[in-house]
Formats: sequence, structure tokens, C-alpha cells
Amino acid sequence: MISDLSDTMTLMNGVKIPGIGFGTYKSVDGNDAEESVRTAIGAGMRHIDCASFYKNEDGSGRGIARGMEENGLSREDLFVTSKVWTSDKAYDDAVRSCKKSLSDLGLEYLDLLLIHWPADDHAYTDWKEINFDTWRAFTDLYKDGLVRSIGVSNFWPEHLEPLMDTEVPPMVDQLEYHPGYMQNGCEGGDIPGSGYCPDDVPAYCKERGIVVEAWSPLGRAKVLQDPLLVSLAEKYGRSTSQICLRWEIQHEIIPLPKSVHEERIIENTRVFDFELDEDDMEMIDSMPITGFSTHTPKDVPW
Repeated sequence: MISDLSDTMTLMNGVKIPGIGFGTYKSVDGNDAEESVRTAIGAGMRHIDCASFYKNEDGSGRGIARGMEENGLSREDLFVTSKVWTSDKAYDDAVRSCKKSLSDLGLEYLDLLLIHWPADDHAYTDWKEINFDTWRAFTDLYKDGLVRSIGVSNFWPEHLEPLMDTEVPPMVDQLEYHPGYMQNGCEGGDIPGSGYCPDDVPAYCKERGIVVEAWSPLGRAKVLQDPLLVSLAEKYGRSTSQICLRWEIQHEIIPLPKSVHEERIIENTRVFDFELDEDDMEMIDSMPITGFSTHTPKDVPW
């Protein structure tokens, strides 16, 4: 378990990944993306999570450049991720998408490149071949040194399994993960809206050396207003956001909180001077589905 903001986890290829990151989703391109990334770096964040789909990588890149300059950092001090969108699943399109992200971000390499969503059998009869083609592009980008590590996002075990015996298997799976949505099996029944329940996705990943990241680590408003989390925030003298992030850290999941507000960005870094006790962890684990985005590989039309 990471113990401070600069602490790291180790990917299966030996690359070190900071144990908490800063998300850039919904940061409007321009001042919002630039200023929030710059603020996050100034607050001590060294892990910046971007994506081509966010349409703000040029602003995020300016924030990265300013953050490095203002804090006396080199490129090697930061860990920067991007993702290839579903419209770019073909080999050539995936390579082009990666190179465009590099150009927009103003970087010579990425620390991590992810497939944003898997091709799935609800939409494609040849979904395995499509995912293989994208993964072949990722493997070549990795071997060419344009990316230091490669992985996936929103992949369930059925999507991961075909890639596990490839030359370079996935090193990261970024999932929706927060109190009220752990993707940990079928005890609560099918995922609402999907008519389907995957196996325990984080457990599958951890058993195979795949590091799990959490997008939407704070869930939606219902999570932050949940009576249990509010009571625990009062108990520990923290915000509900800090309770969520601490819970994820203690589960050895890398949270990627996002915000454009300086005070909240700073607040989200202050989660290393307290620890949730075992009973409280178990109570959070037992929460019913709460704050779920409704997005899964089985119902998203891409």
C-alpha cells in the first residue's frame, strides 16, 4: 500500500506508477484543463491521466509544461497516460491516435497508453480480432519506445483473457471503481441496465499482476452524500471525498480524482495521514450499488 503522494506501485515490466493520479475528464480545453493540471502538479501530483476522447490534451499539455517549469521538474518526474478511443481500434488508427496525443500533449513519449473501451460481443462478432489488432499496434508502439507501458480500460476478464498470452500482456486496467461499485462479482445481482454480471474484475487483475486504476473514484453525488460515508467523514474529521480515496488506496487501487477547483485538488492529496480501520473498510465494501455511471462494455454502443 502506498504511504505518501510520491510513493509508487510497480508494473509487471518494472515501470513505477504513482499510487494516486489526477484525472482530466470534463476539464474544458483551454484555461480549465491547463490550470487544473498545473495546480495538480503544484500540489504534488505526479500522475496525470489524459485521453484523446477528452478533447483537451493540448490544454493538459500546456498545464504539464507549466507545472514542470514552475516546480523545477523534468519529464522523468511525471507519469502521463493517454487513451485510444473506440473509433481508432484499427492498427493504423491506433498508431495515429497515439502520435496525435503525443503532439497535442507536447511530449516525446507516454508513460502509459490504454485502450479506452473494449470491442465486445454485444456489438461485434469479431470482437476478439478487433481487440487483438488494437493490441498489436500498442505492442509495436511499446517496442518502438513511444510508450513505456500499455494497458486497457473498462475490460472485463472475458476481454482480458485473450490478451494475456500475447508478447506483451496488459499491465493496467482502469475501471469505474468507488464505494458502491467495486465490480467484484455477482452477489448483488446483475449490473443495473446491463443484464450481466462479470466475475470479480479487480481480483482477476491482481492475480495476474495487472495494476487496477479507478476512474470516477468519488462516484456521483449519491456516493458523496451517502449516510455511511458522511458518518465516517465525521468520525475521521475528513471529507467524504477523502474517505473514498483512502478506501481505494487501502484496497491497493490507484484513484484518479478530477477537479478544476484548487481547494479540492489540494484536499484530494491529503489522504496519507490517516487510515480507515478494518470494520469501516468492510462497511464501505458492503454498500449497495450507489453512484454507478451505467456505462459497461455490454451496454455502451461502441
